[in-house]
Amino acid sequence: MEIKPYRHEVKYYECDRMGITHHSNYIRFMEEARVDWMDQLGFGFERMEAEGVVSPVVSVECRYRQPSTFKDVIEIVVSVAATSPLKVIFTYIMTVGGKVICTATSTHCFLENGRPISLEKRFPEFYQRVMEVSL
Repeated sequence: MEIKPYRHEVKYYECDRMGITHHSNYIRFMEEARVDWMDQLGFGFERMEAEGVVSPVVSVECRYRQPSTFKDVIEIVVSVAATSPLKVIFTYIMTVGGKVICTATSTHCFLENGRPISLEKRFPEFYQRVMEVSL
């Protein structure tokens, strides 16, 4: 299964007084891309949350390489760096015009009623698809 990159056009309000995209927005872009990635996989957040499962962020790391500015189109490739039954580590490569502007990772666990769950047991089809695209 091929997952298409997510595209985000930088809005004026996302830029700081220097005219560059404020660093905090990249975390939001990651979330937008991750939600899109899960939708493409067929397991959107709406589906999981309707079944009582949430996916909090455990950690985030960003490495800013080049700035982006108003109207730039950031293409974000999401992939899975590592997975286990209890967590998934996503990687993000963000580019503008083919140049890498940011690389990042986010780690997520999955909870039901505030307790960790095994994706492999609770959502075996989702777990299998994640394993397939992470190879």
